[in-house]
Amino acid sequence: MPLGTWLKAGTCAAVLVLATAGAATAAPAPASTGEASTAQAAAVTLRYDDSRAAGWEAAIAAGVASWNANVSNVHLVEAAPGSAAEIVIVATTGWPQATLGPVRPGRQVRVELGSQAVDQGYNKTRIAAHELGHSLGLPDTKPGPCSQLMSGSSAGTACTNATPNATERSRVQSAYASAIAALAPTDGRMLIDAP
Repeated sequence: MPLGTWLKAGTCAAVLVLATAGAATAAPAPASTGEASTAQAAAVTLRYDDSRAAGWEAAIAAGVASWNANVSNVHLVEAAPGSAAEIVIVATTGWPQATLGPVRPGRQVRVELGSQAVDQGYNKTRIAAHELGHSLGLPDTKPGPCSQLMSGSSAGTACTNATPNATERSRVQSAYASAIAALAPTDGRMLIDAP
């Protein structure tokens, strides 16, 4: 076979290999992977600092896990020691209370986890999840049933539900639904959760 024919055959083969490789690398990712990446990328990350909430660590972790499992537009993570946090959590001797959000990245709200409620029999995890709900923009819904996380103390001391219901989840999802919403101010009122 003449050299020119070999060169043409080799060039055609190289072009075919490059075209196939280009098509393979340009193939779109499966829809489920792409959608999950988009959802994660769109979530607002809020950091919390519980370094001054001694005795509440397990309840805070459970409350954070409840919110993270039930909403996708916002994700709560523990702040690195010494770094800034949007949600500052402290243990107090009074009634639980929190700044009404929704808090935005770079801004700050305060959660006070009061031992007075625990002394009267209220569940620590429910208290922590409820107060975090205030930080995410949910007001109290008192009086209310145990199935409403934001009914707080009005559900009674037997209530241990620390999971937001569908309406509460929807309101938080809406509050963190877009970049425009991220510019909205935090309400700033302190809500005290005494009965």
